[in-house]
Amino acid sequence: MSRDPKQLADQIQAAADSGRSRPPLEAWHPELSGDIDIRILRDGTWLYQGEPLKRAAIAQLFSTILRRENDGDYYLVTPVEKWRIQVEDAPLLAHGLEREGEGSEQQLWLTTNMDERLPVGADHPLSVGHYPNSEEPRPVIRVRHGLEARLTTATFYDLAEQVVEQDGQGYGIWSGGEFFPLG
Repeated sequence: MSRDPKQLADQIQAAADSGRSRPPLEAWHPELSGDIDIRILRDGTWLYQGEPLKRAAIAQLFSTILRRENDGDYYLVTPVEKWRIQVEDAPLLAHGLEREGEGSEQQLWLTTNMDERLPVGADHPLSVGHYPNSEEPRPVIRVRHGLEARLTTATFYDLAEQVVEQDGQGYGIWSGGEFFPLG
């Protein structure tokens, strides 16, 4: 892999064309190759050397090899290289709240800005924290490999319409047979 996003995208696409839907990041543990000048802004924009990536498909491919490690940093990982990138907030955004069913039996779905549809539940839990030194809520859904998708403001308001009070647990939402307190 080089520090050129186009070459990296070509390598990822070749791997995707081999039939795997997602690369096995959990099996890849290369040494740190260094830092690459890729930054994900709070609004979900991916920058390379300060300029937006010209093709959304490249950002979408990069999102398949992105993980957050225990040190709190974000990395683009291949079997032989690992490049640290910068992320302003959450690397993904969640929007498009959909609901199937009613009450405690309902299933809520969120779609990320990388077109991944996630069922809110045990594998993709929802939580609401706050930004540091602020009372501004920070609603997120866990995606995979340490990544989160932050709910857009409009989606958070849509989610608020699903809030119920649960005895002993306060206010929250039901999805996938689980209750998620919203603080």
